Amino acid sequence: MSDLQAIILTGGRAARLDGIPKALVRLEGATLLERAVDAARAAGAVDVIVAGPEVDPAPDHVRWVREDPAFTGPAAALRAAMSMAAADAAWTLVLAVDLVRPAEAVTRLMTDKELLPGDTDGICLGDASSRPQWLTGLYRTAALARGAASLDDEGRDQAVRQIMAELAIAVVRAPDEVVADIDTWQDLQDAGAVAPRAEKEDDR
Repeated sequence: MSDLQAIILTGGRAARLDGIPKALVRLEGATLLERAVDAARAAGAVDVIVAGPEVDPAPDHVRWVREDPAFTGPAAALRAAMSMAAADAAWTLVLAVDLVRPAEAVTRLMTDKELLPGDTDGICLGDASSRPQWLTGLYRTAALARGAASLDDEGRDQAVRQIMAELAIAVVRAPDEVVADIDTWQDLQDAGAVAPRAEKEDDR
């Protein structure tokens, strides 16, 4: 079995994008979900769990899970994913689906992992101000499972930082373009991405 598994979170409301499914936004010929899955598999993740609503088209050979009830936040989604993750995978890669450059982010995480002290529970990238981007991280599975299990009410409406509160996580500042995500229409335009409904209109 691979020592790396991946969790990709896709289940937010995308309110600032009028509710379009971010997983189906297309960039450079692929959906954001396909790009995230490809980045995880290129790093060696055999098992990929997607936390969010199933979409079509979807990457092959991923497993789906959803927080219950839906839309109760990324901490609840991450906890739900950890409930079906493999306990014997040493590392769990966690990615938000809306990353513009997931391959670069994952490469940075995998490279910097080799520099971690043995007592560190994981690593996540930080933005220009070194603010942790918890959903762009690589964590020891046992530690992440422990943090997820510590949440009350299965993590509903709680912040991901609460999962990490008791863990020793290294935060590595990364260039803005590596941690950039698509939250707004301006972000989508700046990235050169295409919203799924706009793509359908173009096809008519």
